[in-house]
Amino acid sequence: MRAIVVTDQAAGTAGMTLAERPKPPAAINDVVVEVHASGYVPTELEWPSTWTDRADRDRSPSVPGHELAGVVTTLGYGTTGLSVGQRVFGLADWHRDGTLAEYVAIEARNLAPLPGDVDFTVGASLPISGLTAWQGLFQHGRLQSGQSVLAHGAAGAVGTMVTQLAREFGAYVIGTGRASDREKALDYGANEFVDLANDSLDDVGPVDLVFDVIGGDIQKSSAARVKPGGTLVTIVGPPEARPADGLAIDFVVEADRAQLTEIVQRVRDGRLRTNIGTVATLDDAVATFNSTERLKGKTIISIRP
Repeated sequence: MRAIVVTDQAAGTAGMTLAERPKPPAAINDVVVEVHASGYVPTELEWPSTWTDRADRDRSPSVPGHELAGVVTTLGYGTTGLSVGQRVFGLADWHRDGTLAEYVAIEARNLAPLPGDVDFTVGASLPISGLTAWQGLFQHGRLQSGQSVLAHGAAGAVGTMVTQLAREFGAYVIGTGRASDREKALDYGANEFVDLANDSLDDVGPVDLVFDVIGGDIQKSSAARVKPGGTLVTIVGPPEARPADGLAIDFVVEADRAQLTEIVQRVRDGRLRTNIGTVATLDDAVATFNSTERLKGKTIISIRP
């Protein structure tokens, strides 16, 4: 099979190559999926799990990409809940070869059925962004109707999901980003927008929940905006700042079939819009990831037409 391969962490995306790799076998409780579309997160090559296994042993050359939509071709021994020929989407294990390939072996529990009326490209755009927003808001942030959310990166792949889900559940959303992101953030449902380059977070009133995707000084300023008993949720590592009278929680998104099903149903009935930016073929993937232009929205690689 063809796959995007990385061998040199220091080289970053410049070290990516399109290569021939053995088609993966299906281990116990695995399925092999014929990948039709794959998502990619720009920071993946900085993650230790891209380069080492759980015992910290080198596993390069490795295949990045962890989001996929495709069709099940093989069931491993003991695998239940899915069938050959079924359309699926989901989130691949961080420490295993990923989805920027024509086939991927993945635990069946990490996948959910992809309804026939949802395009593979759309399906591949949902797992990380959708699950990150869902888990940050509801599991870790315990968002309630009527609360306020400060959503950083509100025009990004995660931020647009955060905004839409928070609004659906009755929250008031203050989005942030660059000045050029204002209209997009408002279009996805933000009630207000803060230009981080020109506006001050000090002018933002107290909020119940901060959803941080930036860290650093922005996180520190945001922590001071949290109401007593509120929460700062971050996905950029251990919190550098904590609310004076609240919680600071960092988390790594996890695969969850029930949550994926909730998310894709919202796409089907129009409650949730995806934020797909660039769509490229596997042949053009390396050039796309090395583009000097700022990639907006979710980048999807279409593996099969």
